[in-house]
Amino acid sequence: MRKRYGADYQVVTAGSAGSALEVLGGLRDAGRQVALVLAGQWLPGGTGTGLLAQVRQLHPAARRVLLISWGDQASLEPMLEATVLGDIDGYVVRPGPSPDERFHRFVTEQLDEWGRSNLPGLEVVRVVGDEWAPRSHELRELLGRNGVPYGFYPAGSPDGQRLLAETGAAGSARPAVVLFDGRVLPDPSNAEVAQAIGVQTQPGEGRYDVTVIGAGPAGLAAAVYGASEGLSTVILEPEAIGGQAGTSSLIRNYLGFPTGVSGGDLAVRAYTQAWNFGAEYVYGNPATGLRPEGSDLVVTVADGSEVRSRAVVVATGMAYRRLGIPALDALTGAGVFYGAAASEARAMKDSEVFVVGGANSAGQAAVHLARYAAKVTVLVRGRSLADSMSEYLIREIESGANIAVRYRVAVTGGAGQSHLESLALTDLESGAAETVAAAGLFVLIGAEPRTQWLPGGVRLDQWGFVVTGTDLLQDGRPDQEWPLTRLPMFLESSLPGVFAVGDVRHGSVKRVAAAVGEGSTAIRLVHDHLRAG
Repeated sequence: MRKRYGADYQVVTAGSAGSALEVLGGLRDAGRQVALVLAGQWLPGGTGTGLLAQVRQLHPAARRVLLISWGDQASLEPMLEATVLGDIDGYVVRPGPSPDERFHRFVTEQLDEWGRSNLPGLEVVRVVGDEWAPRSHELRELLGRNGVPYGFYPAGSPDGQRLLAETGAAGSARPAVVLFDGRVLPDPSNAEVAQAIGVQTQPGEGRYDVTVIGAGPAGLAAAVYGASEGLSTVILEPEAIGGQAGTSSLIRNYLGFPTGVSGGDLAVRAYTQAWNFGAEYVYGNPATGLRPEGSDLVVTVADGSEVRSRAVVVATGMAYRRLGIPALDALTGAGVFYGAAASEARAMKDSEVFVVGGANSAGQAAVHLARYAAKVTVLVRGRSLADSMSEYLIREIESGANIAVRYRVAVTGGAGQSHLESLALTDLESGAAETVAAAGLFVLIGAEPRTQWLPGGVRLDQWGFVVTGTDLLQDGRPDQEWPLTRLPMFLESSLPGVFAVGDVRHGSVKRVAAAVGEGSTAIRLVHDHLRAG
């Protein structure tokens, strides 16, 4: 370990569970960061799973890995229990003869995961702004979710002041974005930032085979399969790759990632895969309209330009539902966040924060925030989490020493000067009201489909989701407005050649894997549609 990692990390060993806790406590008291703790299961004075569970209290951000041996059946049950409870981040077979590259690949993946959140790295973009300004939050969210390495410097800090002085931007409007080549963008729009770092913001000319609208899991899957199968493919994304899944700090039930994968990492991998196959990516220019024109479908975008293609895959997903409380709406981005737990968690260090919601996204946010915040309270309107949250998340929340759950309670107000300072809560059983101190409020209470831009020719259900396939039929037949002799295909909307996938579709399964499956399936249907002429 010292030979491999000693140049960048201090490698410390301990011979028992007790001595390991003493060392870890001393490092905490000295203000030292611990990146990774490796522990065997059978230790003098305790077990590895028990030790690693205590590490979470001493060094919440540290990665915790259990070392196992081949054939050690006795370790299996406690290892699985610790995984479910979130007491370990993964397990790996003890290293064999050097070089054991499989072991070291696992270790470097753990260090990379820790480093992305805890180490200053390459900064392609540096943002100087007021820490609690909503626009500063928007830029952090934008850059983080799109995988752009950045640093944020509060405008009043010495580093922020120095950076503004060095770049001649002391009098610039804030937030100021300092680029890798020294250029300064005063209070830029998202599209201006994208253009400055070389991201395409306008569609190309000519006709594509397929336009994918939305770069969440469903849209990215459609782009990967479309481009890999030889279709000229363009993706339109107004905000950030990954959709709602991209805001998840850790998806632990996605196939093929036994120790979990962050939504952001999954999104960047999928985007890179689509780009490698030749898909074009157009950022910050949202779709505003759609119309058939002969055999083509024409998508209009915000800047007035148009994208012409032979088929369209609508994967616009959903937007987080708002609380609709004026006092809290005014603090959006300044302590009140919709989603955003992954990008704002570190700013909540040693603070008391609240999460509103009872589904998996709320559970993932609570577990992630608990690594940094002093206390996380989950507020649930219902009487149980079991109806809407996966069992593994419920158990992880229950085992978290600094996570509490309050049932039958609603947020009814809040207050703060430049940022959130307090919340008003109401007990839904008794009607009793109370005011609690709060540094952060993360709201994940469901979402509404992004379909307002679609034309009347695309049928929506009463909630605004796109109706597709057999749901368009009555007594086995489409209505008289359907123009073709064939029936609508699975995932096809009431406008031929327009397919809907993922959360935006009526009747979809709200799971990342299901969205990916629909995105890939849609491309097969696009081929069938194009062959039919």
